[in-house]
Amino acid sequence: MKVTLNAYTPLVVCSDAIRECWQSQDKSDNGGEKDLALIDRVGNQYKHSSTLEHLTYSFTIEGISRACLQELARHRMTSLSVKSTRYTLKELKTEEIFALNDFKRAEQYIVITGNEIVDNASIIGLNNLRNILLEGVSNDIAKYCLIESYKTSLAWTLNARSLQNFLTLRSSKAALWEIRNLAIAVYLAIPEDHKFLFHNSGEIRLVSEAMKSLIGQDDA
Repeated sequence: MKVTLNAYTPLVVCSDAIRECWQSQDKSDNGGEKDLALIDRVGNQYKHSSTLEHLTYSFTIEGISRACLQELARHRMTSLSVKSTRYTLKELKTEEIFALNDFKRAEQYIVITGNEIVDNASIIGLNNLRNILLEGVSNDIAKYCLIESYKTSLAWTLNARSLQNFLTLRSSKAALWEIRNLAIAVYLAIPEDHKFLFHNSGEIRLVSEAMKSLIGQDDA
């Protein structure tokens, strides 16, 4: 998978919003140490986390399975714009039959789990979908045969409060391995000066430190 941070809100927007409550704008240092300490104190320590909703992050997420997408969609306070199957399934029509155990070629379209039985079943499903499309069945009907491992991409936008919740839940060892990897990749894509907001979000800091060497910023 690949996670790219496209845009984010400067931290001073959050500190300005907090200062609005006390009318303490004159104490701002324009996003400096005093403002960062205020965000940490109010948003993290005192748990007035509604103030963190003024910070938003927009990512492009590529190469996750539709199974992972289902879990991502359970996080309600986010905006998702997902690759359309109506317009993109034609990509399979130009492909030759996928051979069993040829996981390297198949992974252009499916997420490989490492379980040979499961991954070969996905290849069979991929071939079935390809053949149905070649029969002239419309994408809107053919997509009912989509396998859960089929890759998709999306634009994903959420605020810092929702991102804390996402990272807390999805960095857990109990989470699906793929969405756990996604949580780590998202955390790594966050600007360094924003990471303090998420250090207490479940296991994310410990997990990300252990996996930094495995998931680089460019190919996460």
